[in-house]
Amino acid sequence: MAHIQKRQRGGEVRYYVRWRVDGREKVRSFARARDAETFRRQVEHDQVLGLHVDPSRGAVTFGAYAEEWLRGRRRADGRPLAPRTAELYRYQLDRFLLPALATRPLRSIRTEHVRDMHAGVCEQASPLQAAKAYRLLRVILNTAVEDERITHNPCKLRGAGVERSPERPFVDADLVLALAVAIDERYSCLVLLAGFGGLRLGELLALRRHHIDLERHTVTVAVQTIELKNGERLTTAPKTDAGRRVVHLPAQVAAALAVHLDRYVGPDGDALVFTGPRSSELRRATFYTEWDRARKAVGLDHVHLHDLRHAAGTLAAQTGATTRELMARLGHATPAASHRYQHAATRRDAHIAAALDDMVDRASAASLPLMRGGCGAGALEAPARPPGTTAENAPDQDF
Repeated sequence: MAHIQKRQRGGEVRYYVRWRVDGREKVRSFARARDAETFRRQVEHDQVLGLHVDPSRGAVTFGAYAEEWLRGRRRADGRPLAPRTAELYRYQLDRFLLPALATRPLRSIRTEHVRDMHAGVCEQASPLQAAKAYRLLRVILNTAVEDERITHNPCKLRGAGVERSPERPFVDADLVLALAVAIDERYSCLVLLAGFGGLRLGELLALRRHHIDLERHTVTVAVQTIELKNGERLTTAPKTDAGRRVVHLPAQVAAALAVHLDRYVGPDGDALVFTGPRSSELRRATFYTEWDRARKAVGLDHVHLHDLRHAAGTLAAQTGATTRELMARLGHATPAASHRYQHAATRRDAHIAAALDDMVDRASAASLPLMRGGCGAGALEAPARPPGTTAENAPDQDF
């Protein structure tokens, strides 16, 4: 247990709290008796609960510990952080956390310091960025607790880590088709795959011809392409196992994709499906220039590309898809959840695509970009749906 010794030297009185950790004596001094008594009680309380740690281990500054944490951080499966995730953590540390806490020892960080940091980021940037920074700080300090550098995590602000993004506008099938027609024809199918298939931009940029199966109306998502802030372009596996998936497409979209492959994609199986104007790799900046022009042309300046992914999920839900099927279709499940229902979702996904076909038909299929460039009405005669996948004759659920 801990005890206090009072000592006086040269007219100055000091109070020394002494206790033992792993057989070694520790000492901390205070100028006031009540501060020493408060600390003694805390030490004994922590010892009873098995929470006490060596104070010297918490003397490291937050800045030094955060750098050490980032260098050693791994995903749950032991793999290194995804490049974009590491880049995001680096940005949040440099922009928000280090300016507020870099020189403060871990053991001295209190809830009020966390509160000040959070309020500062809300004012400096936005509540959304404040929530992200708070969550990163909480994870770092949780690791510090695990490392026995501090006894508890001071991140105790209720709701501070919750992102309260404004509700995004709903994009229906008509608007998806309008955007697909308004954008440069080279990117029409990209819009359709985002709006009806729910693919992310990084997944779309990584698609190659061998990922497309026109006979079965499917797209296989196996990799993604990311661009770092320094301009480096990387092709990596999806962030989670759930990101690897096979997405069934509505027949109208599959037909549009067949025309796109003939016009813009080389015959080699490794040929990129979406390329820039000179048939080179499509850069995000190049696409977003065309996207901005298209959305302004149809009066949808407020719509983001990611809203099309939300549209894909909502439209699929309207077909009667279950939550698990939606998560599998969009690659939003955890790996464990994905493994539990992936087989059933693969069978049901064809039914979802068939029901989406009916929505596309009702949303003026004649406006599909297949009509452009001299493709007459005959181009709208899409390949027949795979057997057993019509909305009227869908496969049974297999749960």
